[in-house]
Amino acid sequence: MTVEASLQEATHKMEQAVAHLKEELATIRTGRASPAVLNRVTVDYYGTQVPLNQLASVTVPEPRLLQISPFDKQAIAAIEKAIQASDLGITPNNDGNVIRLAFPPLTEERRRELVRQVHQRAEEGRVAVRNVRRHAKEHLERLERDGGISQDERQRAERELQKLTDRFVAEIDDIQAHKERELMEV
Repeated sequence: MTVEASLQEATHKMEQAVAHLKEELATIRTGRASPAVLNRVTVDYYGTQVPLNQLASVTVPEPRLLQISPFDKQAIAAIEKAIQASDLGITPNNDGNVIRLAFPPLTEERRRELVRQVHQRAEEGRVAVRNVRRHAKEHLERLERDGGISQDERQRAERELQKLTDRFVAEIDDIQAHKERELMEV
């Protein structure tokens, strides 16, 4: 593998780490209703675990309300049960045709707890980016040992790798700050 290929692979893996962080943070609910909080909910549909978004359409009629319209009315009880079993902490209201999830305003204590979760997940993202950097650096050192590249090429590639790492860590910091502002917004 060449230096360029190694750097491209590192870039790709760092992008994946950032994408994973965004996905993780989307599931942390803010005071507003967002269909993304239901991404991890799976429903026992005739003995098979099926993602909720494959069984129903989710709309946001009001800022603090989600409306779930099942494609199959027979699945409404299973969907309601899956939402209650999830870690959302919201009780679904079922009228026989649709399920409504009313998001109560977050308390100050709950906001702070969610901010701590955001900090933790962002740090996990930073660690993932740094691990990618470490693996790529080890690969570059192996290339140099095996005579594939010179010491100057390795050092140049490591500087480039550090710039990549700094860029993705800064992106994670921005994502974290945005999510915290969203959580602390009353």
